[in-house]
Amino acid sequence: MISKLKITTVGNSVGIVLPRDILERLRVGKGDMLCATETPDGIELRAYDEGFAGDMAIAESVMRENRDLLRKLAE
Repeated sequence: MISKLKITTVGNSVGIVLPRDILERLRVGKGDMLCATETPDGIELRAYDEGFAGDMAIAESVMRENRDLLRKLAE
């Protein structure tokens, strides 16, 4: 499914308005948090999960610290 989203002014910032069907599929509403993840295909939006975000921060730290080893293993 492709949805066209318009960027709009929100105070001194900008934002996008998500259609109701997208909000329902994400199971989010006003005041909830979303997580934006960069992927090879673009940006992916998910409902924010604090546990998942913490796990990802740990994984990114481990990958950063062991970058050379991980490159060797990937060969």
